[in-house]
Amino acid sequence: MYKLSSTKLIIIASALLVVFYNFAFFRNVINIYAASPANYAFMASIACVLGCFIVLLFTLIDSRYTTRPVLITVFLISSVTSYFMDSYNIIIDSTMIQNAALTDIGEVTDLLNFKLALYFLVLGVLPSVLIYKANISYAPLKQGIITKLKFIVILLVIIASQLFIFSKNYASFFREHKQARYYTNPVTYIYSVEKYIKGRLAARNVTIESVGLDARIPVEDFHRELTILVVGETARADRFSLNGYERKTNPLLEKEDVISFTNMHSCGTSTAVSVPCMFSIYSKDDYDDEKGYSKENLLDVLSHAGVNVLWRDNNSDSKGVALRVQYEDYKSPQLNTQCDTECRDVGMLHGLQEYIDAHTQDDILIVLHQMGNHGPAYYKRYPKTFERFTPVCETSQLEQCSKEQINNAYDNVILYTDYFLARVIDLLKQNSNTFETAMFYVSDHGESLGEKGVYLHGLPGFLAPEEQTHVATILWFGDNYDEIDTESVRLKADRDYSHDNIFHTVLGLMEVNTELYNRDLDIIYSDL
Repeated sequence: MYKLSSTKLIIIASALLVVFYNFAFFRNVINIYAASPANYAFMASIACVLGCFIVLLFTLIDSRYTTRPVLITVFLISSVTSYFMDSYNIIIDSTMIQNAALTDIGEVTDLLNFKLALYFLVLGVLPSVLIYKANISYAPLKQGIITKLKFIVILLVIIASQLFIFSKNYASFFREHKQARYYTNPVTYIYSVEKYIKGRLAARNVTIESVGLDARIPVEDFHRELTILVVGETARADRFSLNGYERKTNPLLEKEDVISFTNMHSCGTSTAVSVPCMFSIYSKDDYDDEKGYSKENLLDVLSHAGVNVLWRDNNSDSKGVALRVQYEDYKSPQLNTQCDTECRDVGMLHGLQEYIDAHTQDDILIVLHQMGNHGPAYYKRYPKTFERFTPVCETSQLEQCSKEQINNAYDNVILYTDYFLARVIDLLKQNSNTFETAMFYVSDHGESLGEKGVYLHGLPGFLAPEEQTHVATILWFGDNYDEIDTESVRLKADRDYSHDNIFHTVLGLMEVNTELYNRDLDIIYSDL
C-alpha cells in the first residue's frame, strides 16, 4: 500500500480530471481559437486555472472523513459525464440533472452500452480502487488548518496571476463563450447538482395555489367538446413532410384536413421543463420550476370548469402536470395491448372509446403523452413494419453510426407518429356525431442529430440550436365544429408561435370561460 498526503492526492486527482475527463471542454475551446503560439499559451493557462480551481474545491472539503469518499464519488460520476459530453457534446447543467432524476429504467437502459461501461471502468472504477487502497496521511488538526490556509492562498494567487496575465483573453472567454465553460468536468455538474437540490427543496415547501376557480362552461353551450391533446416527444418540425420535408414522413396526415403550424417553438429543450411549462399559466420567459409547482395548471382549470380530464402516458410520466386528474400509465403491458420490444404509442387508444361512451354528457379532454422520438435508441421507437428508410442506426452509440443511419431511424419514428395521429383522428371521427371533436398535437422539444457535432437535446435555452426548439404542431377539427373558421386558422399557420399559446388555445377549444384566458394567445381565435 502506497502512502501520500491528502494534499498530494488532491493535486494528483485534480490533474487527472483536467487531462482525462475534459476532452469535450478542450475540444470546444480549440474550436474557438485559431492555432497560434499566443492561443496555445492561453489554452495552457485555462488548463492551469481549471486544475487550480478543482484543487481548491477539494481542499475546502479535505478532512480525514471526507476526502476519500468525495474523490471516489467524483471519479465515478465524472466518468459517466465524460462519456456523455465526449460522445454527444451535451452539457450537464441543472436541467440535465433534472432529466436524469426524473427518467425511468427504460430510458436508462437505452443509454447503456459497451463504451459507457468502458468509460465507467477505466475512468471511474480504476481510480476509485486506487484511492480506496491508498494510505492517506493527514496533518494534526492545528497544523492541518494552517497548511490548508497557506495552500488556499497559493492557489488563489496562481489563479489571480493567470487571470491578470491573460486578462483580455479571459474577458472575452467569460463573456462570449459561455457554451465552452459549461463543459468543465466536474465543476459544472457539481454546481448543477447543488442548484437542482436547492430547487427541489424549495419546491417541497411550496403550497400549491389554486388558479382558474372562475372557470365555467357557458350554459348556452349545448355542444359537448371532445379534444385529444397529443403531447409529442422529440419531434422536429423540419422532419414533417407536411412542412416541406422532402421525405414522405406524413403520408396519412397529408390525406387528412390538418393544419400544420410551421413556426412553433418550445418552452424548453427537455421533457422535464417543456411539459410543465406548456401546461402552466406562465410564459416561457416567466416560467421556472418553483413557479410551475406552486400553481395549478391548465388541467386543473379545466377540471374546475367541469371538464372530464384523462391523462394517458407512454413516456416517463407527466412531470407533475397530471397529479390531480385521472392518470393511466401505458408503459406497461398490463394496460397497453400493443407491446413488443417496448409498449407502443398506439396502445394508448385501447379502451378510449369505452371511456368516451361513459361520458357522453360531459366535455372531455384526453391527453396522450407519447414515447415518440425519444433518443438515442430511435430504432426501438417503432415496429419493424415502419422501417421504410434504411439503413438505420441500431445502437444508442450514435457516434458509431453514419449521419444517414441516424436520420433514417429518426424519420422512421416520425412515420410511426404519422400513423398514430391518423388513428387518433379516426377515433375522433367515430364520435363526431356526439361531440365537437378536435386533435391538437404539439411536441415538447426537438432534437439535435449531429448538427455541429451535437446530439440529443437538453442544451440550456440560450445555447440551444433551432433543431432542439423548433417543434412539430398540428390541429385537426371534426366536421361539426361550427364555431371554428378553419380557413382563417390556416391563414395563420406560418406565424410565429410558442408553447405559450397552448394554455389559451386549449381553453378556447374547450370553450371554457375564465379570466385567465387571453384571446390574443389563442391560435384559433386570435385575430388575423
